[in-house]
Amino acid sequence: MIVGAAKETFPNERRVALVPAVIPTLTKAGLAVVIETNAGLAAGFTDAQFQEKGAEIVASRAEVFEKADIVLQVRALGQNPEAGKADLGLMKPAQVIVGLADPLGSPAEAQALAQKGVTAFAMELVPRITRAQSMDVLSSQATVAGYRAVLLAAATLPRMFPMFMTAAGTISPARVFVIGAGVAGLQAIATAKRLGAKVEAYDVRPAVAEQIESLGGKFVRFELETAQAEDQGGYAREQSEEFLHKQREAMGKVVAGNDVVISTAAVPGKKAPVLVTEAMVRNMDPGSVIVDLAAATGGNCELTRADECVVADGVTILGPTNLPSEAPYHASQMYAKNVVTFLMSIVKEGKLVFPMDDEVVRDTMVARGGEVVNPRVREALGLAPLAAPAPTAPTATTEKKGEA
Repeated sequence: MIVGAAKETFPNERRVALVPAVIPTLTKAGLAVVIETNAGLAAGFTDAQFQEKGAEIVASRAEVFEKADIVLQVRALGQNPEAGKADLGLMKPAQVIVGLADPLGSPAEAQALAQKGVTAFAMELVPRITRAQSMDVLSSQATVAGYRAVLLAAATLPRMFPMFMTAAGTISPARVFVIGAGVAGLQAIATAKRLGAKVEAYDVRPAVAEQIESLGGKFVRFELETAQAEDQGGYAREQSEEFLHKQREAMGKVVAGNDVVISTAAVPGKKAPVLVTEAMVRNMDPGSVIVDLAAATGGNCELTRADECVVADGVTILGPTNLPSEAPYHASQMYAKNVVTFLMSIVKEGKLVFPMDDEVVRDTMVARGGEVVNPRVREALGLAPLAAPAPTAPTATTEKKGEA
């Protein structure tokens, strides 16, 4: 059985789905590996490095799809809506496609994959359970995004982050406010603190206060009802407009008192909540910076424009949508480790298996046998639920629910 990875075709995407270091894991599992020539070059990995680990270099993208039983991508169709359509013509029935596919935000693309007869797995849907942490690509890539967001803010802010005591006087530290304490937010807090800034942070989930404080940040508390802030999967729930209005009122003074705001609040498959209004931007000091990591889904700031720099009343608002690609070497390294670990869930003794009693496999599977099979994606498409499959007999490798 052959696993393949091709060069990413999304504009300015520099990551690659496989790196040389993970090839031995695949070959040990009985898999051969094919890589499109120069697929990893933008991330810092040469063809020679892949060959040294046992991969075969092929000349074209079409050859990867022709040879591979399993195709690994960073951005599959859905996360690559324009150029990704060309891959449909290269896919074969029963081929396995694994990658980021945004199936909840782009369900029509998931249906297009189903119509090709491929078995598609969307890595965004990996459940947030202990056992799946090593497969959680959203967390690994958010780590890079949070780190890069702070560097971007520091490079844009017309002042320095740390406090300095010099013969020319004392320079006070920059003040940074992080909205959202998921993986990206926590990494932003840690990075801003390492650079010497004074950091405050807020999250709709009060339970994360301890994590914020452990990184040296100050948790900002608002008098809001937050009992339903988190779903069973560990993601933030979409909140009512009344809740958001009260939240914005409480947040206004905090935003105005900071030099940098880094916002990371997002709800899977939904438009990002607007938390920073135009009026709040006007109250910030000139020269202040907002880095909006939710820009791809509309932005947490009312003035954000995806992949643009907007200056309003002297405040710079940045809306980067692909910061992990700005550190492609390590972003690819983490992504490849996540994906290969996931792959070991569906490859046993060199053969494909789809254990539907494994919640990681079941929840990430989007399409199989010509059908969209994921219930959440079917709901987004307006399709009726599928009949429940017959239960499979437990095996020696089946993990009991709740075990880590």
